[in-house]
Amino acid sequence: MDTINSREEKRNFYRQVISLVLPMAIQNLINVGVTTADVVMLGKVGETVLSASSLAGQIQFIMFLILFGLTSGAGVLTAQYWGKKDIRTIEKVLGIAMRIAFFVAVFFTVMVLLFPYRIMGIFSSEVDVIAEGADYLKIIALSYVFTALTMIYLNIMRSIERVVIATVVYLSSLICNIILNAILIFGMFGLKPMGIKGAALATLISRILEFAIVVFYAGFINRSVRFHFRDLFPRDKLLFRDFLYYSIPVIFNEFVWGLGTSTNTAIIGHLGKAAVAANSVTQVTRQLAMIVSFGLANAAAILIGKAIGGGSNDKAKAYAGRFFRLSIIFGIIGAAVILFVSLFAGNMLSLSEQANSYLGFMMFVMSYFAIGQSFNTTIIVGICRAGGDTRFGLILDFTTLWCVSILFGAIAAFSLKLPVKAVYLILMSDEIIKIPISTWRYKSMKWLNNITR
Repeated sequence: MDTINSREEKRNFYRQVISLVLPMAIQNLINVGVTTADVVMLGKVGETVLSASSLAGQIQFIMFLILFGLTSGAGVLTAQYWGKKDIRTIEKVLGIAMRIAFFVAVFFTVMVLLFPYRIMGIFSSEVDVIAEGADYLKIIALSYVFTALTMIYLNIMRSIERVVIATVVYLSSLICNIILNAILIFGMFGLKPMGIKGAALATLISRILEFAIVVFYAGFINRSVRFHFRDLFPRDKLLFRDFLYYSIPVIFNEFVWGLGTSTNTAIIGHLGKAAVAANSVTQVTRQLAMIVSFGLANAAAILIGKAIGGGSNDKAKAYAGRFFRLSIIFGIIGAAVILFVSLFAGNMLSLSEQANSYLGFMMFVMSYFAIGQSFNTTIIVGICRAGGDTRFGLILDFTTLWCVSILFGAIAAFSLKLPVKAVYLILMSDEIIKIPISTWRYKSMKWLNNITR
């Protein structure tokens, strides 16, 4: 244990953290940049299209979270097998994850193309918002399969410490998206302005570009962990069982959390365009403020999982303690970023006076929400999942999100008819409630398990 806590070992640890978190933070920033570009440019067009794109994006958000759950579950296995240096098993896990992701994306594509208006009706009761959102969905749905396969591959590569390729892919996508957004939304170079349809088309083309880069990298550059078509239908029943055992709780966890977040958005959507527009800006700001914290959680999953798979539980415990403290530090930094952005965000967009009044309050609530989210994400997504403790997050999110914040938020909005600010305060309470429970789970050490065979 003395060696683990030596100065040289700590320096090595923080070097590893920086080498992982920095590229992942850049990737998160790039992803936020894509969303921000849509918000800023569509915000210049008007509140209706801004609200429509935000609400329509909730469908993709749910799909993203299912896929993130899939890759996080796969990452539980790949990080530990990476520590064990079992490359062939990692390749099989990649194949299994790709197959499931493909079918998930096809399902979402078909549902959105068949029922765009009904889906938008879940999130809004305003006819103009539903119509604009449906137009957006009809185009963006065509990107889901490309997005899914790209996301799975890059996240599996991330779990084995191959993080730079994702930065290259998403940076290329960001540049492409911003340029095409400007051209298509506003009608540059003689083209007719497409508005929200232009934003959707720009995103679709950017997703195809991402996929093309990944195919090139997987086929011609990556020689360490290869993708094999035969691994889409593995014969290793024991590994497939392990995959399902550790992935299913994570998939449900992300689905429960994502559906809950979308339910929050739907509740806010029925409170009017001003509330939706203010919440759209607030959520993008939160994503910006959390880029390092989310990278930290993923780094925790990789390094702790690798330590456990390599048979070093003492190192895993030491790493967990350091990530525990770092999550609080970066949560506070994220809160400061949100409060800083709140000082000028309203002046940058064409929001109504009512939307601006909501925005300041929502930003304040989101500032302390970010501290709780940084802390809880590092423990649940990072520390617990690294040790195979995938059920804890599912139970915690279901109870605190659905049984507390959403339940009482819906009652406040639709039964008690409370003001928008009061409803928002209740809806954003779950991360604060989680803190003592997450702390207890971390200190119990029940999360530490070697799951390799």
